[in-house]
Amino acid sequence: MSIIVTGAAGFIGSNLVKALNERGHTDIIAVDNLTNADKFLNLTDCEIADYMDKRDFRQRLQKGQLPNKIEAILHQGACSDTMEHDGVYMMDNNYRYTLELFEFAQSRGIPFLYASSAAVYGGSTQFVESRELEAPLNVYGYSKFLFDQVLRRWMKAGLKSPVVGFRYFNVYGFREQHKGRMASVAFHNFNQFREGGKVKLFGGYGGYEAGCQQRDFVSVEDVVKVNMHFLEKQGPSGVYNLGTGRAQTFNDVALSTLNTLRKSQGQSALSLTQAVSDGHIEYVPFPDALKGKYQSYTQADLTQLRAAGYDGAFYTVEEGVERYVSRLIERRKG
Repeated sequence: MSIIVTGAAGFIGSNLVKALNERGHTDIIAVDNLTNADKFLNLTDCEIADYMDKRDFRQRLQKGQLPNKIEAILHQGACSDTMEHDGVYMMDNNYRYTLELFEFAQSRGIPFLYASSAAVYGGSTQFVESRELEAPLNVYGYSKFLFDQVLRRWMKAGLKSPVVGFRYFNVYGFREQHKGRMASVAFHNFNQFREGGKVKLFGGYGGYEAGCQQRDFVSVEDVVKVNMHFLEKQGPSGVYNLGTGRAQTFNDVALSTLNTLRKSQGQSALSLTQAVSDGHIEYVPFPDALKGKYQSYTQADLTQLRAAGYDGAFYTVEEGVERYVSRLIERRKG
């Protein structure tokens, strides 16, 4: 029985492939678009049965030519660029593609886990899986929001197999190096500090002081654990927030990053005040292009996730970023 992972060479997808391997699954059909060829590096330590280009995969899907024996589909394939302005591309790549796979999975009775996003909440200050709190600020968020509504309608009518959507908050961690400007804050902070001895953060905006905008930063290690839990338990179906339930500042991420790097060099940890006064953290004006389209605060409400049976702990920024940066340091040494 095969497991299909779309976006398999991407950030979360490749971490899921690795986690499946660690659980004994190697009959994996990896689906992706390797126009950005360097993404293949994410799969070099993974075992898969086959690779399919996304375009070929969608054609086979539409023609009913996929394998008969499929155990589950983990759909991570999407454009995650929140600044993408081509709505036609975004809706086809994120919404229509997901709908096609979902309908296929339902027709075959195959469990379907997919990536939604906290972007569906837009500028809300409440992050509960409830329709009245959802108002995306960009077409990326809308593409995710729209399919979540499809799932809700199908759940009322009755599903033939489990379907679980995860509203990822700000995910960071290993295997994201290919994402460019869409990589996590921790990844950019790591490279900035290594290259120039300083980390750059946005200045004050939206009532928040410099570096004090808050996000729910969640380690990809925790994201994988939640996905594996729902895969193994076969549901329950629904749309769930996947964050830590804890908002922390961009200052926290920057300080954890630079202090982990300093520790690796035998240097003592700095306080935020010291890091700023020493020039290790620099605040830059908030970009005009992001004004009115930026979430200054996110914090996942985990009530429904916990009610569904997931009781695992989540890493804090200090714990998760230290683990991640330490791994990046080891990789650079190698």
